Amino acid sequence: MTGLRVLAVDDELPALEDLAYLLRADPRIAEVATARDGAAALRLLDRAIAQGRPVDAVFLDIRMRGLDGVVLGRLLSQFASPPKVVFVTAYEEHAVDAFEIKAEDYLLKPVRAERLAEAVRRVCVAADAPEPVRAEPDTIPVELGGVTRFVSSSDVVYVEAQGDYARLHTHGASHLVRISLNTLEERWAAAGFVRVHRSHLVAVKHIEELHLDSGRCTVRVRGAEIPVSRRHTRELRDLLVRRARKGRAD
Repeated sequence: MTGLRVLAVDDELPALEDLAYLLRADPRIAEVATARDGAAALRLLDRAIAQGRPVDAVFLDIRMRGLDGVVLGRLLSQFASPPKVVFVTAYEEHAVDAFEIKAEDYLLKPVRAERLAEAVRRVCVAADAPEPVRAEPDTIPVELGGVTRFVSSSDVVYVEAQGDYARLHTHGASHLVRISLNTLEERWAAAGFVRVHRSHLVAVKHIEELHLDSGRCTVRVRGAEIPVSRRHTRELRDLLVRRARKGRAD
């Protein structure tokens, strides 16, 4: 592919100038346009399309006056040929929004040159691919030291609700993400996760033991003892029995 045409959007001029400077220093980028707000960005994008020179990627701040980055990102996703979106923000809590919009990357300010270079690489790969490379629906973005990684449901043992957040417990680690347990329950049902308590989802394949003691039910999942509410006890027990019978039949 030829050099990328990109648009940088940020309502803070110093941040916008720094981002544009780093982008122009990347040899994979041919043109860098800038906009100070969402409305100006849309006008520039419309003009570029009318001229037959559409923008390949938008590097987009989230918290801006007027049209914020999340709303603008959703509008861009509805274009007939949407530009790739890379969010550039000082806030971690919008990673799930970025995931749902199918952003190519999510960078935290202050932006490091090497991290921006990786985002440009992802845009280049996605722009060349005949089918856009997206995270699978059973993955979720997790911010680790300024790098957004996608954790697969297959790596998660159980999930614990913590207010407006959910803590994903994997093998030897845990990750706090801003997403509700109800959303994860719906999204990961096909991946074998079941609700056992108002505060817990578990991966059925990782359940080692089920305990019933004086009307209290718990399951052991990779060494952790997870409470099972009364309303979920019978349903879970029946599910485990069916799985055991199926395993013997196979």
